[in-house]
Amino acid sequence: MTLEFDLQNVIVTEFGVGRDDGHSTSFVAVPVNGEAQRILREMVVATWEALHKNVDHLAKYEPSEKHGNTECLYLPLNDQLSASVRELHEAANIALDSHALTDASTVSCYFVRLTDNKNRRLTALKRASQFKGILKKHLLRFVTDSLQLIEDRVFKLDNDFDVVIDSANVHILRPKAFEFIGNLEAAILKAVPHNVTSLQKDLSFVNFVSVQRFAENHPRAARYLASIREQKETKNIDMKALRKHCKDMGVEVRVVSGKLTVNEGHEMKFLEVLDRRLYGIELVKGQPERFKATSRKKISG
Repeated sequence: MTLEFDLQNVIVTEFGVGRDDGHSTSFVAVPVNGEAQRILREMVVATWEALHKNVDHLAKYEPSEKHGNTECLYLPLNDQLSASVRELHEAANIALDSHALTDASTVSCYFVRLTDNKNRRLTALKRASQFKGILKKHLLRFVTDSLQLIEDRVFKLDNDFDVVIDSANVHILRPKAFEFIGNLEAAILKAVPHNVTSLQKDLSFVNFVSVQRFAENHPRAARYLASIREQKETKNIDMKALRKHCKDMGVEVRVVSGKLTVNEGHEMKFLEVLDRRLYGIELVKGQPERFKATSRKKISG
């Protein structure tokens, strides 16, 4: 996967922070000098190198997967789950606030936006845990051969970013940080009605009322819905085959007015069936076994 940006020909470097008010994140720009801009650009290069070190291609981010702390992934910029970071990346102007770091407790992330000589933009973000942590420590420095306490506010930049965004994709080095910065849990919960509507077009024989109600209050179920819609493999599901698989997996469903209806308490398992996570085998005759995959990958051939 190539980067839609020229890191060797950067003409504009903007720095800023995201501030969390408990409900949403707002982004503001903060002026920095040339040396800080150089370090920020080096961090972007280090991130891109880390993303592609010993990796032939990036796997696509899936909301229902339990990704590792560090994992090389991507998500199309036009995906609805990219909405929060896309807004920052595409913003024409970001308000300047030179006092944004006065209260570091509200800083949830920091970012850099670069522009190359072809007027293309790149945005990189970092969760601010280390950025704020430095404020809780006592720092010393040598002044005329003696150690003195630094009384000024000091902010520590990291070695790399968690996320890099170009015009085509969100390149993700740390999935958990991406989910935090992008406020994905709220976005996924908000997308439940849209995802149900999308699935209903393919599975017109399923009554999704109880499933939607359940998913709107359970983030893991909402993630399954988002993943099922993203996979786009529901179009040719057969009602009888689905009903049989549910029975085999212990998922209670019934037919009401011609619609497959999920019994209360079985909504999550039903979504796991649609997400291809519940399966069974019978290696010992007469002893069927059921399993749930924490991760799943289709095998071709």
